[in-house]
Amino acid sequence: MVDSALEHLRALPLFAGLSDDALAKVAEVATEFDAPSGRVLAEIGQPGSGMFIVEDGEVAVELPSGGEALLGHGEFFGEMALLTDEPHSARVRAKTDVRCIALSRRDFSALLETEPRVAVVMLPVLARRLRDAI
Repeated sequence: MVDSALEHLRALPLFAGLSDDALAKVAEVATEFDAPSGRVLAEIGQPGSGMFIVEDGEVAVELPSGGEALLGHGEFFGEMALLTDEPHSARVRAKTDVRCIALSRRDFSALLETEPRVAVVMLPVLARRLRDAI
C-alpha cells in the first residue's frame, strides 16, 4: 500500500488511530465516489447498504422531525442502519459536490470485528446523535 493512501485515510478522524496494517485493510475494501450537489445518498425507509465517510464537501441529514444536520470532512453516515439492521431513519443529500468513502455492510462488520477502536471512535458521535434525536 502506498504511504500517501494510508496518510489520506489516517487524516480522517474515524481511522486516525489505526495501524498501517489496519489502514491497508480499509484501503483494500473502501470505495471512493463523487456525488453532485443535490444527489440523495440515503433515503428514509431504504435498507442500509453501507457506511459512508465524507472526505470533501458537505451532506445534509434531513431528519423526519424536520430538522437538518450538516456533516463535513471526516464525519460519517449510514452506520445506524448497519448497526441496527433497520432501514435508514433519515434522508441524506449532498449539500455541495461531495467525495465520500464507502464501506459495504460486510466490510464494515469485518472492520469492527478486527479493529474495535473504530467502534470506540464512533461511540461519542452515536451518543450525541441519539441525544439530539430525543
